[in-house]
Amino acid sequence: MTDTLATAQPSTGSAPAPATVSAPVPTTVTVTNPVLPGFHPDPSLLRVGEDYYLATSTFQWYPGVAIYHSRDLVHWRLAARPLARLSQLDMRGNADSGGIWAPCLSHDGEQFHLIYTDVKSWGITEPFKDSHNYLVTAPAIEGPWSEPVYLNSSGFDPSLFHDVAEDGDGRKWLLNMRWDHRAGRNPFAGIVAQEYSPAEGRLVGPRTTIFTGTDLKVTEGPHVYKKDGWYYLLTAEGGTSWEHAVTLARSRDLLGPYEVHPHNPLITAVDDPGLPIQKSGHASLTDTPDGRWVLAHLCGRPLTPRGECPLGRETALQGLDWPEGEWPRLTGGGHHPALHATLPALPPHPWPEVPARDDFRGEALRPEWLTLRAPAAELGVRLDEGGLVLPGREALMSRHHVALVGRRLQSLRGRLRTELSFDPRDFQQMAGVCAYYDSRNWVYARVSRDEAAGRALNVTSCENGVYREHLTQDMPLGESGRVGLEVRYRGDTFGIAYRTNGGWTPVGPAFSAGLLSDEHCGGLSFTGTFLALTCQDLSGERREATFHWAEYTEGDA
Repeated sequence: MTDTLATAQPSTGSAPAPATVSAPVPTTVTVTNPVLPGFHPDPSLLRVGEDYYLATSTFQWYPGVAIYHSRDLVHWRLAARPLARLSQLDMRGNADSGGIWAPCLSHDGEQFHLIYTDVKSWGITEPFKDSHNYLVTAPAIEGPWSEPVYLNSSGFDPSLFHDVAEDGDGRKWLLNMRWDHRAGRNPFAGIVAQEYSPAEGRLVGPRTTIFTGTDLKVTEGPHVYKKDGWYYLLTAEGGTSWEHAVTLARSRDLLGPYEVHPHNPLITAVDDPGLPIQKSGHASLTDTPDGRWVLAHLCGRPLTPRGECPLGRETALQGLDWPEGEWPRLTGGGHHPALHATLPALPPHPWPEVPARDDFRGEALRPEWLTLRAPAAELGVRLDEGGLVLPGREALMSRHHVALVGRRLQSLRGRLRTELSFDPRDFQQMAGVCAYYDSRNWVYARVSRDEAAGRALNVTSCENGVYREHLTQDMPLGESGRVGLEVRYRGDTFGIAYRTNGGWTPVGPAFSAGLLSDEHCGGLSFTGTFLALTCQDLSGERREATFHWAEYTEGDA
């Protein structure tokens, strides 16, 4: 709305200056979901003063946990990666989609607390899950983050509740789902609570099952909030795929019994496959300084109804209407996630744009780059005057020491380009770019050496463990000079291109974007597509590749 001018009235004296009538300040703003596109699952949303923080899972990617920061709930910047030392997190050998599951970020008025799970082993058919839960703390979101305190291994999705409200007792409580491995039992055995003693650095007192879930089943992801004298327990139910949902229950006592929201679930997309936002679940809540509420939840955007989601599980926000003493409802009513959500309007606070091109200058990698299971330095990755140097390490199918530096694909109109120098002496030495999902699913444009072609290029892939080479013969590149490589997504397909001296030339087939998705890669996996730079040397020589720059852009240009 524009300002309006009052009309001056006739007068025999001096005419007053026109008065300006201020436009009303908007109370809501519309955001387009997901607010964090690409692989950003299991959001834990927190407000500290006028700052909003959101932590997401990272699974086998290192450093562990991504924490984003916003002042207006619309614009978000990557603010911290708190688990950056092997003493805090060592995932070498962890299963694909193991590692960091569902962190919880909280603040007790003095410091930040981050609870996280390191899942060492898991599987659809395996009866046991080695899920170790830890706590780290920091005075500020940027750190320094402490060494971890071990809590338990009884289940996953832990959270920490600080009972510091006016009528609270100041105690801290750990909640997590408990895993039951016994034959004939429901493995999702309910939500348990146990007191945490900061002074002793351990859990104390009895462990109490406070909620066994609803008929939606698969009860996990607990968070407790205190409002109007009630303890509200938010859980994820239905499983993390199409049946995903958010359940809310409340009790006058933290340890229960809990009554379920009369209009449960609070949010789900299970009954409408046509919604653009699917898999809605695993939520968390926060308020604004003036008492309004926001819900963060994971979601997926399939290529077709109930099809593949190559961008993985993403983070969306929804507004909540929550009158005093009553149950909350989604702003706008119903339980469906909104693609265009109405949120409380806050003073706009955009952040500087992240440059598309990275020339790999500086002391460390920019924070959008991740490695697999261990710190970059531990894998031999380094920056020097030439760019990013990757030593040849283990094959892409390894779960231990893979020299790979990747970033999330955040749009199905996205592209990663790079230029590398690499002089392989043997067919066991390879370097290039890949679209990567996990150790059993990737597409790789690799520079290597062929006995007949010399230094040469091929496009290879691994689909659920099945390896293929897509050129019948390696394509010669010449014995010297830099090689440009590109992975480009064009909606529901992606492909490879290269250059040596001239323009970009496509090579190899077009691949389905759904090839690298939770749904295609084993049927129950939890990450998303990454675009990555990588180098292998199976000869043991550790021949190095130098990537002089990399550029990630989105759109059709």
